[in-house]
Amino acid sequence: MNPMKKLSLLFCLAFIISPLVEAQMEVDNKTNDRTLKVMTYNLRYASGTFKTPWEVRREWQVDLINKYSPDIIGTQEGVKDQIDYLMEQLPEYVVIGEGRRGGDNDEHNAIFFKRDLFRLRGMGSFALSETPEVLGSGPARWPRIVTWARFAFINVPDDGETSQEQMKNKPFWEDSWFQDASGKILYRRHWENTLEFYVFNTHFFTQGKDKGKRNSAKLIMERINDVDNFGEWTKNRPVFLMGDFNSRPGSDVYKIFIGDENSNNQSLLKDSMEGGKGIDWILYKGNVEVLSYENVNYNVNGAYPSDHRPILVEYKILE
Repeated sequence: MNPMKKLSLLFCLAFIISPLVEAQMEVDNKTNDRTLKVMTYNLRYASGTFKTPWEVRREWQVDLINKYSPDIIGTQEGVKDQIDYLMEQLPEYVVIGEGRRGGDNDEHNAIFFKRDLFRLRGMGSFALSETPEVLGSGPARWPRIVTWARFAFINVPDDGETSQEQMKNKPFWEDSWFQDASGKILYRRHWENTLEFYVFNTHFFTQGKDKGKRNSAKLIMERINDVDNFGEWTKNRPVFLMGDFNSRPGSDVYKIFIGDENSNNQSLLKDSMEGGKGIDWILYKGNVEVLSYENVNYNVNGAYPSDHRPILVEYKILE
């Protein structure tokens, strides 16, 4: 073939193939990215002095959660009976967490998650005190804790294929070291496409107790930084910290988590609402993009199911 014609043919093929490759890469990127709807909600404990009794409010809260359908919910102040009611009425969710004195006793910082979206790979609680492993070791009257969990997205095969079939159909030049000499799929292949993240849920001291709040924030930051990737073969997992912090943006507590305009510490968190808002926050860290933020104004004829409005944030977790 004439060299000039060959060059012209190669140019035409490149012109045709390049957009197709870019389109496929775009599809792959969209496939790998995951969205996540996270809510933090102080339920208001079942107080007899609150204007609307719990027996009425609980139905509103179920309706609210069904309406907005968050994937993860971090709740504060709910006692066992409240948490149990919501769990019974919301069967698509699993709930974890314990009372702030351990077991069923006292208020919970419970975490609800959709059972068909995530696997629970780890969980626990620690006290906001000088002895974190002893629940109830904070202030004798109102101890404070953190409930945490490590989740993994459940991978659902596309087009009805099983995971094993997908692996067999994958071209040999992709991750070929996952096969032995005979082409047999090795177990390690199951590690691919694993996407995990952490959730921390808490409720800080009320007004005053500034020293306790600052020390609590420092302890939480230590725990969050401890769960960074274990080695170079693992990915950094996104982290979400939510709760009722009883502190305002710009406070010392906020700056311990977020820093200020002069901070360049990569271990700091980001606020889902730029500049912050209110005392209920969802902070995050990692390869995450905020898609939307809403201070949910759910009410029934001007009556609210709690003295807090839930915060709902939708994220995109980027691979």
